[in-house]
Amino acid sequence: MPKTAPFETHTERYEDWFEAHEDAYQSELDALGRLVSTTGYGVEIGVGSGRFAAPLGMQVGLDPAVEMLAYARERGIEAVRGVAEYLPFSDGTFDTALIVTTICFVDDIPRTLAEAERVLAPSGSLVVGYIDRDSPVGRTYQEKKEANPFYREAVFVSTEELVEALETAGFTDFDFVQTIYHWPGDVDGPEPVESGYGDGSFVGIKASR
Repeated sequence: MPKTAPFETHTERYEDWFEAHEDAYQSELDALGRLVSTTGYGVEIGVGSGRFAAPLGMQVGLDPAVEMLAYARERGIEAVRGVAEYLPFSDGTFDTALIVTTICFVDDIPRTLAEAERVLAPSGSLVVGYIDRDSPVGRTYQEKKEANPFYREAVFVSTEELVEALETAGFTDFDFVQTIYHWPGDVDGPEPVESGYGDGSFVGIKASR
């Protein structure tokens, strides 16, 4: 089954997750907001329904799932259908590229990061948000993969692996934030956003050259 299939057929379930886990979602937004520039031209790669792109000020969103793009378009995002490994944008187009949770669903992480680097302006930055494979939530998601249509095909990565892949893609400077210290369903109120990684299950990396 293609990794995009659940996002086409369970779009409402995807949207419902954010409604049911508002505090966890807001904590992730707060963490990424510390890394994403408030100015310039931005794209979210794997935009989904636009839940992150819209509040974080991304103008463009790319995704292979048509149903998801319809939601993103309703949230004011210029929706483009495509895949992360072959971005339909010219070199140096964007000041910010954002990838949230998508990194565990792409077919080729090195190519995805190389493409993100290619479409960024020289002074631009890539912000990646993800559930760390080695975190409590990451381990639980992996144990319960078969029961979740979204994560069944996911391949989780550790922060160390992702940093190594980012360095290979040409990035040299990194800033880290972390949040989500409980199971998302147990989060009651905003979770703290701290610098670094290793404690929070949701990690954000800002990568630049």
